[in-house]
Amino acid sequence: MMKLRKNIAVSDSGFLFNPSTGDSYSVNPIGQFILQLLQEGKKEEEIIRKVTDGYMVDQATVEKDLYDFQAMLKNYKLTE
Repeated sequence: MMKLRKNIAVSDSGFLFNPSTGDSYSVNPIGQFILQLLQEGKKEEEIIRKVTDGYMVDQATVEKDLYDFQAMLKNYKLTE
């Protein structure tokens, strides 16, 4: 299970701020939803199910996009 670093600030409008680097990022509404689920400690399977339930997208697409999104978060050192 991937977790955001504890010092990462996430606003309600989808902005992320890393106080360690001073970098900020913005995500789209689905990215914001996934960040919320990660902060709640949800497992990947549950995140995939909630996204497929909430949006008109198939499971394979959600899985690929979730893994790409997680890789991006890791690349920017936003995860533990």
